[in-house]
Amino acid sequence: MSLSVVGAGLGRTGTLSLKLALEQLGLGPCYHMAEVFKNPAAPGYWEAAADGQAMDWEQVFDGYRATVDWPSATFYKTLADEYPQAKVILTLRDPEAWFASTQATIFTQDYTKAPTNPFESMVRKVVGRMFEMRMHERDWVISVFERHNERVRAAIPPERLLVYEVASGWSPLCAFLGKPVPDGPMPHVSSTEAFRSNFGPNAPTNRGAPA
Repeated sequence: MSLSVVGAGLGRTGTLSLKLALEQLGLGPCYHMAEVFKNPAAPGYWEAAADGQAMDWEQVFDGYRATVDWPSATFYKTLADEYPQAKVILTLRDPEAWFASTQATIFTQDYTKAPTNPFESMVRKVVGRMFEMRMHERDWVISVFERHNERVRAAIPPERLLVYEVASGWSPLCAFLGKPVPDGPMPHVSSTEAFRSNFGPNAPTNRGAPA
């Protein structure tokens, strides 16, 4: 099964809402950081990718038709090249709101400390390296976020790319994907409170995991 959608947006840009929307449109299952918890081998796959090893992407995405969020967002260009028929979606959010959200959720951990398990090791390489482990420096983190978004726009041809805010709802997403607009509102999940409650006592906020 080949990927039909590659998400280039970083965590906390509405990626969980997008995952649910894609699945509702028949483009699932959709890979997301939440899926990593389901497969004990997954952290090793992504750590190997971060170390530049050759990857069997069909093995990584076995059974999935789309991918959004970290860890795959770090490798959006590689995946776009690997799956040339896939469409690319860059989810955006106001940078200040995005930064505040990261500080309340995914960047609460001290990324400078040595990892204590394979998941933490993977997150530090896939996400931490992107920010040079400077997750709490507002200006720096926002600058990395904005540079990433600019690079996506430069790297992906316009006809293949949707620059998208989930608050825009179904219409631009469905038009881009060639899907009819479903009845009912666009899925909207993963506010700071929902993020914590959805993942329970072992939430990514407690384990340094983006979502």
